[in-house]
Amino acid sequence: MNIYFAGSIRGGRGDGELYGELIAFLSQYGSVLTEHVGNDVLLRAEKMLSEKEIFSRDMGWLAQADVLVAEVTTPSLGVGYELGIAQAMGKRVMCLFRPGPGRDLSAMVAGNNLFRVECYQNIDEACDLIDTFLAAN
Repeated sequence: MNIYFAGSIRGGRGDGELYGELIAFLSQYGSVLTEHVGNDVLLRAEKMLSEKEIFSRDMGWLAQADVLVAEVTTPSLGVGYELGIAQAMGKRVMCLFRPGPGRDLSAMVAGNNLFRVECYQNIDEACDLIDTFLAAN
């Protein structure tokens, strides 16, 4: 299985470590095409690419992906764009959100019945939700 993981990069890196843990968990199911999202060393190497190269690469990976799993707690224009493109491509999409003070999930995500949107509080809950989503093939 090819998995596209989406998480905020330019919108804020406060959850970067969490992204790494989610990507490590997802890798037991297949190839995570976007492992750089959870790895600051790989992200630094990405700075050598132009924005057009990043866009082309990521759209290619999204086309190859069987599913998209997005951590959407930190708002991100890029993640929102990837979600829309994944929907247009007919991909299965899971969005993970950690509710908390000052955090509101966009209605465009929360109200989309084509996305599996799940709230969680910790990595164990997120992994259980991912298990259920990926098992429902």
